[in-house]
Amino acid sequence: MGKLRRELWMFCKAQMSAQLATLIDFTVSLLLAELFGMWYVAASFLGALSGGIFNCALNYRWVFHAAGLKKRAVALKYMLVWTGSILLNTGGTYLLTEASGQYFIFAKIVVSVTVALLWNYQMQRNFVYRDHRLAKTSNKKRKYEL
Repeated sequence: MGKLRRELWMFCKAQMSAQLATLIDFTVSLLLAELFGMWYVAASFLGALSGGIFNCALNYRWVFHAAGLKKRAVALKYMLVWTGSILLNTGGTYLLTEASGQYFIFAKIVVSVTVALLWNYQMQRNFVYRDHRLAKTSNKKRKYEL
């Protein structure tokens, strides 16, 4: 039961971090598009960029407690996953906005929630912040325990 509780708490912290990053993302997107007249796709990209930087820093320290991992390795893996996330969010927002004819922020909400759950959390938990050295050690122990 303890492992399930830890996993659930990690998921909740990741969602809190993602919601704060989303707030930054949407605020930047809306300010750039509405206040400064920037094209919504470019504004959406810059919003995602801003939110992503915040999310990486918070996840490193608070959500996944990755202080033992090399920052350069985490940054590289995060950039790979983040690139996929930005492409999915920006492309999905564009496609859904153009297909629906609705205001872009509605499409952005649907796309960002989908990408957050199906791509971001899974990739961050299992790839970016995972200590593969510990996984190898655990697998060796299991082999000898059997």
